[in-house]
Amino acid sequence: MKDGIHPTYRDVVFHDLSCDFKFITRSTVQSREKIEFEGKEYPLVKIEVSSESHPFYTGKHKIVDTAGRVDKFRKKFGTVGSKTQVGVE
Repeated sequence: MKDGIHPTYRDVVFHDLSCDFKFITRSTVQSREKIEFEGKEYPLVKIEVSSESHPFYTGKHKIVDTAGRVDKFRKKFGTVGSKTQVGVE
């Protein structure tokens, strides 16, 4: 490999904000934030969905809404034809 053309590949902590789950993996993603995790300092990347909160892996249907989009949609169109119930997780 040529020197100086590849991004830095290092350990990074990903934090799933929807269920407060953190895990370490190797990545080239850039981050300005850092976190102390298991006694060491790592770059921190915040995410909204991971295998810990995704319905395919958990088997539970859960609506993750960070910007009020689901509520806005329900106000506009109601619950007609909706496959999910309001307030059920």
